[in-house]
Amino acid sequence: MRRPRVLLADDHLPVIDRLTSILRFEFDVIGAVSDGRSLVGEAERLHPDVIVLDITMPELTGIEAAHELKEAGSTAKLVFLTVHQQAAFVHECFAEGGLGYVTKARLLLDLIPAINEALSGRHFVSPSVSR
Repeated sequence: MRRPRVLLADDHLPVIDRLTSILRFEFDVIGAVSDGRSLVGEAERLHPDVIVLDITMPELTGIEAAHELKEAGSTAKLVFLTVHQQAAFVHECFAEGGLGYVTKARLLLDLIPAINEALSGRHFVSPSVSR
């Protein structure tokens, strides 16, 4: 059985390194980018099953990149990984096609379950996020 292919997008290299080390046992991490514009290009080139993306990135925010991916017809499941805990961000991310919303403070607990839920077409939100 083929492992799900994951593309990472975060503007902090230590976060990318940590994500890769956490995810590599269950998923194929096929690439990593540090800005929203590069994310759109790499997603179109690599066709990942899942994209784990930060909201606050240069060039395009994660939300703007998600919008462009949706407009381009991407089928990748989107899991946002962020420091933002306000419900307004969750609604905005989900409006652009996001299925997962994980806070960086709960990365170790929530990211893999969020990815698995997204792959099943279900939503996941870290419990620490205000609703």
